[in-house]
Amino acid sequence: MRIVVQRVRQASVAVDGRVVAAIGPGVVVLVGVTHTDTEEQARWLAQKVAGLRIFEDAEGKLNLGLLDIGGSALVVSQFTLYADARKGRRPSFTDAAPPEVAEPLVQCFAEELAAAGVPVQTGVFGAYMLVEIHNDGPVTILLER
Repeated sequence: MRIVVQRVRQASVAVDGRVVAAIGPGVVVLVGVTHTDTEEQARWLAQKVAGLRIFEDAEGKLNLGLLDIGGSALVVSQFTLYADARKGRRPSFTDAAPPEVAEPLVQCFAEELAAAGVPVQTGVFGAYMLVEIHNDGPVTILLER
């Protein structure tokens, strides 16, 4: 499982011109799933994100997590995180898990993050989404398990 965590001031997802999810301060989590990923990996990564200290404390140090700041998470499935563009000009997505494997794992990740106390919004799996991200910092972290 591969995820990109972006610290944001606000973010939203629109599908067919309608906003389906929106958050204020927190993180956008782009989630990519490959064929061999498991629920254990999804749970581990969700716990990691819940405790990830990427927000400034009073001294300006990255010492605070989502729960400390009362932040939210916007979870968006992103199969293109497993793109392979080493050959040619068109990326291959054969490393990305098929929807029937990926969707339950993305859902598991979102549910585990919510169970950790983080308010969670999600995109729409498999839909063409317009994701509006107001990066804060910017702080962007790549995690893989």
